[in-house]
Amino acid sequence: KRLICLVGPTGTGKSKVALELARLLNGAIINFDSRQVYAGLPLITAQPGWEKRCGIPHMLYGFLPLSCRITAGLYCVLAAGAIELCFQRGLQPILVGGTGLYLDALLKGIAPIPPISKTVRAYCQMRFERAGVRSLHSELALVDPEYAAKISCNDPQRITRALEVWLGSGRTLSWWHGQASTVLPYPALKLGLQLPLSALTPLLARRIEKMLEGGALEEVRNALAGRLEGEHTNPLPGCSSIGFQELAAYLHGSLSLEGCKEKWLTATRAYAKRQLTWFRRDQEIQWLECLPLYSAGELTAQALQAVETARG
Repeated sequence: KRLICLVGPTGTGKSKVALELARLLNGAIINFDSRQVYAGLPLITAQPGWEKRCGIPHMLYGFLPLSCRITAGLYCVLAAGAIELCFQRGLQPILVGGTGLYLDALLKGIAPIPPISKTVRAYCQMRFERAGVRSLHSELALVDPEYAAKISCNDPQRITRALEVWLGSGRTLSWWHGQASTVLPYPALKLGLQLPLSALTPLLARRIEKMLEGGALEEVRNALAGRLEGEHTNPLPGCSSIGFQELAAYLHGSLSLEGCKEKWLTATRAYAKRQLTWFRRDQEIQWLECLPLYSAGELTAQALQAVETARG
């Protein structure tokens, strides 16, 4: 029993290659992207559409309400269950995504972080609302510079979570990660897709245009309406996806559509750069030869060869 993991920055075609591999290997695709777990925003989070899944089982996509918080610990529990279910059904688990933290937690173990009290969580939420996300990131950099350097200064969910852990346990999130224990007993073959940012940027720009054509604005409009009509007035955990705030600003009239697309592309490109930095540190990843003109079939052939080599 072996896991196949497809990693890399957003927009490099991981989902297409995973689908081809799943067809050839009698596989099921398991998501490890922290935004693609949410329901209600399939376009903005680039979830594979139903019409593109072609009868291949897809797991841990679009199941979580926007109001719920996802953590690496919760993800590991869900993913471990999905992997066991695949093996029970004779399916090859193929993990696909760009959240390196989740994959590391799944394969290397999750830290035994104690529960954080509601009082601490409410305090950190209040600090976020009053001081803003960048100010909290600066505070985090003082107490846990290692973790602060790994995440974006515009990621309120991870920043507030790290501060909650620090205040609630007296230990930094980096320290807790060092206490992780092994979770899964299966070896993993990690295959990476990457493109130079100069080649990836126009692909990301085209993807944004397709998202808008497909109804991304309507997704954000519906999510905002649900938040205002419901009990939640603060930003929902699931609404931290890149593109959401930019489109929300356009809908509120504070950004033009062109300005919205420009900011969206800049944020996506920066995210892809951080993902690439994260994955390049992992010496276990076998990088596929990836060019902008390569088809999913050509990349799949490389991936299949790596799978056969690992088996034999």
